Amino acid sequence: MTAKDERVRDFLATRRAKITPDMAGLPRGGGVRRVPGLRREEVAILSGVSVDYYTRIEKGDLTGVSDDILDTLARALQMTEDETAYLYDLARTARRPVRARSRSRPATSVPRQVRLLMDSMGALPVIALGGRLDVLAANALGRALFDVVYDSPTRRSAASPPNLAAFVFLDPAADEFYADLDEAAATSVRMLRAHAGAMPHDGQLVQLIGELSTRSADFRVRWAAHDVGVHRTGAKTLRHHEVGELDLGFEQLTLDSAPSVTLSAYVAEPASPTAERLQILAAWAATGAAAQR
Repeated sequence: MTAKDERVRDFLATRRAKITPDMAGLPRGGGVRRVPGLRREEVAILSGVSVDYYTRIEKGDLTGVSDDILDTLARALQMTEDETAYLYDLARTARRPVRARSRSRPATSVPRQVRLLMDSMGALPVIALGGRLDVLAANALGRALFDVVYDSPTRRSAASPPNLAAFVFLDPAADEFYADLDEAAATSVRMLRAHAGAMPHDGQLVQLIGELSTRSADFRVRWAAHDVGVHRTGAKTLRHHEVGELDLGFEQLTLDSAPSVTLSAYVAEPASPTAERLQILAAWAATGAAAQR
């Protein structure tokens, strides 16, 4: 890692472009503005640092930049909690590249005890995600819910895990599976960007980003925006080819025993059409498993 990190430069520049003078409580002044958001000197004023100092930071040089300054910049640029965490990850890598490399051990499998836990949640679809959005494991209902992802041609081999980002951007079936494909794409990119900050030396992530950038113009545009975030809870509508439309809430669960693995558990409102369809899906999955045996 060089002393000047292009990711720092691009991230701060894109955050600055999102904040207008009105949002920051600054007077617009006269004349035509040449930038869509704040000028560098305006960010410097809001942060209480010199223009030269902020310019050096935005150019990617975080040498000697304290946590207090990072917090001040995050407030000035109105960063979310996830964006602030990403800025800290970039700073950590720039300050201690060797230590950052030693932390880069993304999950490639799920411990047996976690698999048992997932199987015990048999009434819910549950999948285990790695930071690259690989589906590392699923319980029976989760496997049935995401069977189109498991069967996607974007999956490299039967032994390799399916990848949600590759499915979203490279498989035409994603447009049918996700009722809101645009949101699924935006979420995928934000999560990959967060993982890239936490695991800057993840070689497989670099390969994935390269493949998606080469094959998807939509991904290239979204990746260049440097949006970052973690999807912890929410709702989504999925369309399953056997049971139809499913309106599901979801929760992302983290585990102390496997911190680099996230469990995504999907729930339906009791006595709702989706709850009935999940029961049908469970029966369909059981029938398929029995046929395979």
